[in-house]
Amino acid sequence: MSTATPARTAPGAAPADQGVGPLLRAWRERRRISQLELALRADSSSRHISFIETGRSRPSEEMVLRLAEHLDVPVRERNALLLAAGYAPRFPETPLDDPALDALRAGMERLIQGYEPYPALVVDATYNVLAANRGITMLLDGVPEALLGPPLNAMRLTLHPEGLAPRIRNLREWRGHLLAQMERQIALHRSAALRALYEEVAAYPVPESAVEAEPAGPVPYFALPLLIEHEGRTLSFISSISTFNTPMDVTVAELAIETLLPGDPATVKYLQSLLP
Repeated sequence: MSTATPARTAPGAAPADQGVGPLLRAWRERRRISQLELALRADSSSRHISFIETGRSRPSEEMVLRLAEHLDVPVRERNALLLAAGYAPRFPETPLDDPALDALRAGMERLIQGYEPYPALVVDATYNVLAANRGITMLLDGVPEALLGPPLNAMRLTLHPEGLAPRIRNLREWRGHLLAQMERQIALHRSAALRALYEEVAAYPVPESAVEAEPAGPVPYFALPLLIEHEGRTLSFISSISTFNTPMDVTVAELAIETLLPGDPATVKYLQSLLP
C-alpha cells in the first residue's frame, strides 16, 4: 500500500467585495439558524451579530472563531473567515507526506491494513484516493489503466461506465446514494472542485448492462448494501466512513477513512479464502 499526497486546493478565500459579515451571514443562513439563536450559542447578543453581519462592527479574532465553531464551518473556511476579517489564518494545511504527519499516516496505514481482507481506503475532500488496502485493489481487478492513473478518484472509479459501475448489481440505488452524499457535502462546503466532480459523475450514463439483482441473502435493514460482482460472485458490503474529531489542520480535517464491512456470511468466507 502506498500513500499519495492530496492535491493542494486554494484556500476558501473571501470574494474581494465581501467582508467577514456577509460570509458569516451566508453560513448562518445555510445552517438555518436565526441571529438570536446564534447569539445565545456564542454568548453574545442578536444586536451584535446583526452589526457584524452588516459590517457595522468588526468582530475580534476570538469571536470569528467562536461563531465559526457554532456554525460548524469547515476548517478550511474558518481560515477564509479570518482572512476576510483581517486576521491571519489559524489552521495550517500540512502536506500528508510531511514528517509532522508521520504518526498519523502510519496509524492510518496500520488501520486499513489491519482491516484486510475487507476493503478499506483513505480519501480527501474530493474523494481522491490517498491510500488503499488489498481488499480495494482486489475489487479494481480489470479496471482500465486510464481510470487507475493519478489522481485516483473513488467516485469516478465507482460510477464511470468503464469502471466499477457495470459490476455493481444494485447500481441505480448505489448511484443515487453516492450522488445524494455528494449533494449533502456540497451544501455544507463551498467547494468548486467537489461541485465539478459531482457534475462530472452525475452525467455518466448508466451502463445498459446494469441489471438490478436481488441479494443472495437478506438485505441488512439498517443500511443499503453495495452489491458488487467479482469473479462471478456477488459480494455484499456495508459502507462506513470515519473522520477525525476536532482537527486543527486543514489536511487532517478533510481526510476520511471508508471501510467496507461484509454484508453477509458468503462475502466473509470468500474474502477470507481470497486474501488470507
